[in-house]
Amino acid sequence: MIKKLPAKWDETWDVVIVGSGFAGLAAAAEAAGKGAKVVVLEKMPTYGGNSIINGGVYAAWDSKYHYRQKLNLGDDSPRQHVEDTLKGGDFYNIPELVQIMADGAADALNWMIDEGGARVRETVTRAGGHTAYRTHSAVAGVGREYTEALRKIAEKRGAKTALNSEVTWIWRKDADPKSPVLGVQVKRGRRTLNIKAAKALILASGGFSRDIKMRMAHNPRLVPAFGCTNQPGATGEMIRFAQAIGADTLQMNFIQLYPFAEPETSILDTPAVYPFNGPGYGIVYVNKLGKRFVNELERRDVCAFAQINLGANMKPTWSIFNRAMVLKMGGSYEEVDAGLKKGRFIQADSIREMAGKLGIPADALVKTIEDHNRYIEQGKDPDFNKSITKVMIPLVEGPFYSVAQWPAVHHCMGGVRISPTAQVIDVFGAVIPKLYAAGEVAGGVHGSNRLGSNAIPDAVSFGRVAGTNAARERA
Repeated sequence: MIKKLPAKWDETWDVVIVGSGFAGLAAAAEAAGKGAKVVVLEKMPTYGGNSIINGGVYAAWDSKYHYRQKLNLGDDSPRQHVEDTLKGGDFYNIPELVQIMADGAADALNWMIDEGGARVRETVTRAGGHTAYRTHSAVAGVGREYTEALRKIAEKRGAKTALNSEVTWIWRKDADPKSPVLGVQVKRGRRTLNIKAAKALILASGGFSRDIKMRMAHNPRLVPAFGCTNQPGATGEMIRFAQAIGADTLQMNFIQLYPFAEPETSILDTPAVYPFNGPGYGIVYVNKLGKRFVNELERRDVCAFAQINLGANMKPTWSIFNRAMVLKMGGSYEEVDAGLKKGRFIQADSIREMAGKLGIPADALVKTIEDHNRYIEQGKDPDFNKSITKVMIPLVEGPFYSVAQWPAVHHCMGGVRISPTAQVIDVFGAVIPKLYAAGEVAGGVHGSNRLGSNAIPDAVSFGRVAGTNAARERA
């Protein structure tokens, strides 16, 4: 597609960033902090994208609070985080990119706490696919905790955000390896503007889970019948525009389902995070027959397809936990009470009573829970070979809670190809001058399957790299 370059620019900024989620705001904060004149373009009427409704879980081997050490939850390291991420992605990941995420995770979390006022709960959880207790939970229970912190830092440093600003093209003279990106075309209301990026353009526009045609082109099994946890703006056009000016993409067929979404609406609300945070403390997943169907510590794709393989007539499945687990797995009693009022959580004084409320066979559910309690006591799970740890809590004392769950399309692991410096690489393996990318729009970090709670450290770490390097470009 050939488009005539603009004769003039309506606006000029040093660094132009597309997308106002974790990656975009982190990039804006760092670029502005290095003295660049920065604008963040957001096509939606509100800032934050998927990040603001993210589950608020953040994987880092440590933080300034050292909760893992204080709670005696075992050892961890960036190296172990890297190894888990590579294994979780079936080794399709690019190791150098994984290393940047793992190395940057703790520092980025502390940065958001210290400079942005982000708050985390006094626990860490062990999520599916992770071999350590490293997942930190936001006090707000959603990603807004971190987007607000990043927005605060970015604005304090002088970055500006323009809402209702839809990018409709990326300007580049030609695909010659030396030809830099020049800027973007933007639709703002009835106006079409051309905005110059004097130093660099950063893509932080997220994935394409909401574009059914695009996702099915890469993964045909994700038919329209699948719900989606994403906000409506996750439609992938920036990936297509980047391809049009020569950018390479990779692993676009790797699209993740979130196993624990609300079964009817597919939203990822606060109750939907409890099944994810619970496995390290003894939560149990059961089907309509009252039986376990998967190792609860398995990674997301395994948990999702274990449910799908049960058959559509077995929708939904449930997670069962008790009050003693709530605080340890990053929840709060206030959240549970709110979830009960909305009907998202179900409460019972006994497992038998819970079975009646869920309409599943009582004897089967009682046996399943008693067996699981015994496995925790004995330190061995003969049914699913789950790794039992000393902090897991048997479901003996109530009150007991359950939450319904079912898989929904959630995250795109693939995207534009980037270098360790967050620069976009073209189809010939060369860096496209003055073009960067970070977050879900970029591929290669997570491989075939993203481990839960790796999204935020990925986006923030690479957002910081992209913003720092973009600001160093010559205008």
